[in-house]
Amino acid sequence: MPFPGADGDRYPHRDEVVAYLTAYADRLDADIRTAQRVTSVRRAGSACEVVLEGGGRLRARAVIAASGTFGRPHRPALPGLAEFTGQVLHAAEYRSPVPFTGRRPAVVGADNSAAQIAAELAGTARVMLATRGPVQCAAQPILGRDLHFWTARTGLDTTPLGRLLRRPPGQPVLDDGRYRTALAAGRPDRRPLFTGADGAELIWPDGQREEVDAVVLATGYRADLPHLTDLGGALDADRSPRHRERLATEVPGLAFVGL
Repeated sequence: MPFPGADGDRYPHRDEVVAYLTAYADRLDADIRTAQRVTSVRRAGSACEVVLEGGGRLRARAVIAASGTFGRPHRPALPGLAEFTGQVLHAAEYRSPVPFTGRRPAVVGADNSAAQIAAELAGTARVMLATRGPVQCAAQPILGRDLHFWTARTGLDTTPLGRLLRRPPGQPVLDDGRYRTALAAGRPDRRPLFTGADGAELIWPDGQREEVDAVVLATGYRADLPHLTDLGGALDADRSPRHRERLATEVPGLAFVGL
């Protein structure tokens, strides 16, 4: 179902997305049940039993886990972070630059969220962007059209490249010019990733120290599928799905979408 008015040159607004999804649901010949959280999925003979919050149950021959990968913020065990006495928060908890006004926060990460948060914070704070390597930017406007327009036209956005790659490629920062400009001006100032902490000070391998007020972890997310814990073999030790090209490798009748 085409997105109404979508021209590929801007991100849709919230209300446009809500209206699109509502219209999409109205066209489906499906039993759609909202506000029914799934607490667990269990094997019941040759079928699966889906247990709902409140005790309700559903049975199905197949289950597709389509909750995506943005439910569990990833907090890496960065060296020294446990000893850091300042504020530590994930990008999922970041709402506004106002609480950081006049302070010295450090944003960790080199992808879109990290660059966007750091550039926004630079308007009110002396912000540092700490990364393992250089920040890679990709031009968002190309030949007068947005990058998403070209990936849709060429089919690149739906090409299953994952099966050809041993590791997913890094995500460049989609940039209309503002992030390169901000980094070149030192707002934020990019620094290598720190290797330790002492109280409110971050420490680098060369012995340099600097006191910061907060560390914002723009370090991504992991799959959030706690309802599959009781389905033996669905998840690995890191709670990530065991699958090959979206089909569960250990559980017949289970598939994944949005990974």
